[in-house]
Amino acid sequence: MCMYLHLESMCAGEENWVDSRTIYIGHREPPSGTDAYIPQRYPDNRIVSSKLIIDTPTSPITSGLPLFFVITVTAVKQGYEDWLRHKADNAVNQCPVHIIQHGKVVRKQSRKLRVGDIVLVKEDETFPCDLIFLSSSREDGTCFVTTASLDGESSHKTYYAVQDTKAFRTEQEVDTINATIECEQPQSDLYKYVGRINIYQDRDEPTAREAFSHSSDLRSTETHFDLQFSMLYANTKTKKSYCIPIEYVFTDKTGTLTENNMEFIECCVDGHVYVADAICNGQILTGTVGMDMIDSSPGAGGKEREELFFRALCLCHTVQVKEEESVDGIKKGLQPCGKSSSVYISSSPDEVALVEGMKRFELMEVLSFDSVRRRMSVIVKSSTGEYYLFCKGADSSIFPRVIKGKVDQVRARVEHNAVEGLRTLCVAYKTLAQDEYESVCKQINTAKLALHDRDKKLAEAFDVIERDLILLGATAVEDRLQDKAADTIESLHKAGMKVWVLTGDKMETAAATCYACKLFHRNTQILELTTKRTEEQSLHDVLFDLSKTVLRHCGSLTRDTVSGLSHDVPDYGLIIDGATLSSVMKPTEEGSSGNYKEIFLEICRNCSAVLCCRMAPLQKAQIVKMIKTSKEHPITLAIGDGANDVSMILEAHVGIGIMGKEGRQAARNSDYAIPKFKHLKKMLLVHGHYYYIRISELVQYFFYKNVCFIFPQFLYQFFCGFSQQPLYDTAYLTLYNISFTSLPILLYSLIEQHVNMDILKRDPSLYRDIAKNSLLRWRIFIYWTLLGVFDAVVFFFGAYFLFDNTTFTSNGQLMTANTNMMFGNWTFGTLVFTVLVFTVTLKLALDTQYWTWINHFVIWGSLLFYIIFSLLWGGIIWPFLNYQRMYYVFMQMLSSGPAWLGIILLITISLIPDMLKKVICRQLWPTSAERIQRIRADKTFERVFTYSHDSLLEESQLTSEA
Repeated sequence: MCMYLHLESMCAGEENWVDSRTIYIGHREPPSGTDAYIPQRYPDNRIVSSKLIIDTPTSPITSGLPLFFVITVTAVKQGYEDWLRHKADNAVNQCPVHIIQHGKVVRKQSRKLRVGDIVLVKEDETFPCDLIFLSSSREDGTCFVTTASLDGESSHKTYYAVQDTKAFRTEQEVDTINATIECEQPQSDLYKYVGRINIYQDRDEPTAREAFSHSSDLRSTETHFDLQFSMLYANTKTKKSYCIPIEYVFTDKTGTLTENNMEFIECCVDGHVYVADAICNGQILTGTVGMDMIDSSPGAGGKEREELFFRALCLCHTVQVKEEESVDGIKKGLQPCGKSSSVYISSSPDEVALVEGMKRFELMEVLSFDSVRRRMSVIVKSSTGEYYLFCKGADSSIFPRVIKGKVDQVRARVEHNAVEGLRTLCVAYKTLAQDEYESVCKQINTAKLALHDRDKKLAEAFDVIERDLILLGATAVEDRLQDKAADTIESLHKAGMKVWVLTGDKMETAAATCYACKLFHRNTQILELTTKRTEEQSLHDVLFDLSKTVLRHCGSLTRDTVSGLSHDVPDYGLIIDGATLSSVMKPTEEGSSGNYKEIFLEICRNCSAVLCCRMAPLQKAQIVKMIKTSKEHPITLAIGDGANDVSMILEAHVGIGIMGKEGRQAARNSDYAIPKFKHLKKMLLVHGHYYYIRISELVQYFFYKNVCFIFPQFLYQFFCGFSQQPLYDTAYLTLYNISFTSLPILLYSLIEQHVNMDILKRDPSLYRDIAKNSLLRWRIFIYWTLLGVFDAVVFFFGAYFLFDNTTFTSNGQLMTANTNMMFGNWTFGTLVFTVLVFTVTLKLALDTQYWTWINHFVIWGSLLFYIIFSLLWGGIIWPFLNYQRMYYVFMQMLSSGPAWLGIILLITISLIPDMLKKVICRQLWPTSAERIQRIRADKTFERVFTYSHDSLLEESQLTSEA
């Protein structure tokens, strides 16, 4: 066998060794084309380099130990994760696989696979590497694969063998293949692959349906042969998280707000409406069976159109048939005698029910669905030799291509169903002559063979083929709202967030869903910016009319507010479609006069909700980017469940994926994944609220406690002749941020709950307290900094005045007259440091609202640890120290009564400003949470007082009766 593979990053014969632990060290980038490159992280470099430019008289151990501690903790964490990856790699590398060598099946470990090996994969086995599908045990050369381990989709996907090799069934036949493959470099897109295989001067291309990805599973096919052609490359990204409160929420509709569980409601065939049950005078007649009409019976040709309509539904799909007695979890087809003969397998479970009972047609070509065309087609051949093209898709993509049929009647019914919130699908067909079919096949094959712009050429070929159709009818299905979706959106509105719905559905269907989920209310004034309106007026006039409408409201509101008059604020909602959005986003030749984007943004800012319908995936991302980069720079969140939502999820500051029925593409590319849309309420209003409060306190507190720590050393330089003499002992310098003050704030940032969780869920308006990044503004930062400076001044000069008067004892020692302690640098510094540790720890205790036994243990335990450490550090002669300047210093301080009084007095003075600020702000400018807490406390007190009063009255009555 001779097999060549043209890949720049891989040579023939390279082993399939899986190793996810490649790391490039240093600032130089690796060679181009390397995927496993971890870019430089500047914050880490800044931490290291900041230690290199400081020149102090302190010991290198004192300066290096905190850095060593941080690096060690990070290294242990990364090392453990690396060991787990190493363990998983070994399991994959030692997995047994079967390959074909010299016409025989040979078993070896997966790590010994080489490029060019032919792999034999059996049913329910996992693909050991990336493969090209050569042949199958099925006669039609197909197999069924699940990719749940890659994208979460458990549905069966159909793959087709290379046309020139699918007839090879035995090991000896497969081993005789001599071919060359031309293909693109590995890429992250699992569903797109461009390449060409040359076998004995014949060419056929391996499309995405012929290329398998590593970790996919083979289903419902006994065996098939594959050619290994490349390895898997994986990139790991650090998830991002934003503590700034969310201002804009962009959500998909289908599968996110709705269940994505379609229930058939009706169909319209040739202008006649059919429902699942008979309806009389608006009432459903129970006990009826089958499909019934709600209007007049069709004419003479109606039966033929009905047959064509349902034939199109039954043939325009990707269902495959497997001959087998039983397959777990897959629906079976039955022959008249009750014998199990076939199993229908499809990527869409809904299609299985439509194909049972259909007579045999030969499938010739499949024009797959994509989000740009919004339709799919099949070309089939009947038993009489006639060729048909059946097409189904969105009404916006079908109606422009129809030249015949009752278009007006069907269109009216489609619009009626859309207003009711139903999802519609239009069906059309056309017949193909023999020469026309051959021409179609030639166009498709030519496009498939292209190595460059293949998708574009296929789209052009499909566009030519799917023309001059005859309209058959339309279907209507209902996609119900998810549980508590309306409550979630209403809560987000009350929290001050603006919710935008971005969907590919038509305007009427999306608008009905928006009313149902309370995005729009009945009193909402809808502003339409759609193609229908821009056809009547120019886009310039429509935009300026809408702008005047919303700005007139803003102006009147300001005047009424100033005059003190009441004013009913109108609620505006905007609806825009994809075509109009393209015109708004497109730059015009008129320059600044055609700057429609800013006008559009101004309209959106004054609307409480926006619905964007008929959106392509790229347009969703453009919308998010436009809002994110506007002059306010708001924080955005995007949530979706499908692959078409990935672009906007990646574009937003925070991306959330819903693990729905469309696989896990959205979840894999998101920052967070949730099961249902309703969980977004608790995630933002509760955990998001807690997270922001904790992080803001963590950041400000770290600045505060380090200002308190460093500023006394700065003041001390004025009293030591700027000799860089440290105020604190080296052990205190080392352990201050590692042990003495780190654990309390760490625990605070993990478990603090300033407001009860139930209160946050019941009152979404509390989220407004943290809106616009209110707790991380310059005003708050300056307050914390000034508070730290004030406390540092109190520490230093309070201790300085205690050491002001000094006297000599009889033995020549210098003692302080105020505290009766031995005067010295380390005694003074220890007193300052003791006040410092107790003050910053008690400051955090005052800010803590949610007390548990863990809080008590950590806060009081940290103070106790400081005392015990100081006693041991200064009370024992340590043999490994050359000199012990702290010997007996701390114990002497504790033996002095005035020192105790001075420590307590300085701690109290330092905490008084913060306590006064809290009391005054709670009384004069309370937050919403504080007001609710006060009301709840008053009600609790009133309830307890009433209960006590009633109990006393009852007791007195019993006493009097006795």
